Amino acid sequence: MRQINFGMISSLLLATLLLSSCSTFQEPQIKVVTQIEKTVVPTVPMPKPVQMNDIKIYVVAPDENFEEFKKEFEAKNGGDAYIAISIKDYENLSKNFAELRRYIEQQKAIIVYYENAVQPIDTDTTDQ
Repeated sequence: MRQINFGMISSLLLATLLLSSCSTFQEPQIKVVTQIEKTVVPTVPMPKPVQMNDIKIYVVAPDENFEEFKKEFEAKNGGDAYIAISIKDYENLSKNFAELRRYIEQQKAIIVYYENAVQPIDTDTTDQ
């Protein structure tokens, strides 16, 4: 009988030892570190400044010419005045509008560049 009790006691001791040694095992703790990264966007050179040409515009109120036209015009629209511009000044006016358009288009391209540069990168999609 003593052998049975000894065998039973030793098996219980062995089982207790095995079970208690597993409970003392600790898994390494995982540390979550949040790091904020600032987006670095390379700068783009500004567009060339607008270079405007001089324009002379003349406003003329005729005294003797176009009397009949003036009477009809005044009857419909009130007082009259005329605007005169030379061919060279008209060319300069056209160049000024082209220069403004160029500047605006370049500014829009820079704005689109910066908008695309600061958008978050979509990491959910995978390349296949």
